[in-house]
Amino acid sequence: MISFDDFTYALENTRVLLKPHHVIETFGLTSFRFQIVTEPMDEVGIVCVRTGQIHAERPRIVAPQHMNHFLLEGFGAEAEEMLALFEKYPHHLKVLRYGFLFKKTDIAYKRLPLPKEEVLGQLHQEIEASDDKNVTLIEGIDDAWEVCLLKFTIDLIERSAGENVAEWKRRGFI
Repeated sequence: MISFDDFTYALENTRVLLKPHHVIETFGLTSFRFQIVTEPMDEVGIVCVRTGQIHAERPRIVAPQHMNHFLLEGFGAEAEEMLALFEKYPHHLKVLRYGFLFKKTDIAYKRLPLPKEEVLGQLHQEIEASDDKNVTLIEGIDDAWEVCLLKFTIDLIERSAGENVAEWKRRGFI
């Protein structure tokens, strides 16, 4: 289990360098590719790059008795414990009650003997040059990279919420 101090450190030191151009679709499945660049704490001159996809099912209006239900797939055994730590941050609590199902898939991992800034620059250029506008580039903490990914995901929920609620209102659902 990740300690509260490590969790807080990861939250405070997660930097989203490139955000996806789209938000979570109100009706339907949305997928985002991610690339997280970290440096192992116990090795000098090594950079880790993790890539994968986040799949977000459409948001749902959740009944009060199910408000704390937040589903994650593919995030590992510590995901629920990490979410409990998020509840200590009142700002994020309302987002966790939004009622999404997220899946983390297609995880790949590589270690590179290059400076972190060089790797970040190369990845940034590759993403900008691609046609894929649903990619995010994140600089994070190696031992708590899943916390960094969850932080990005929760920030994306917050960014999407206004559009989702407006769409529900236009269609008469709320």
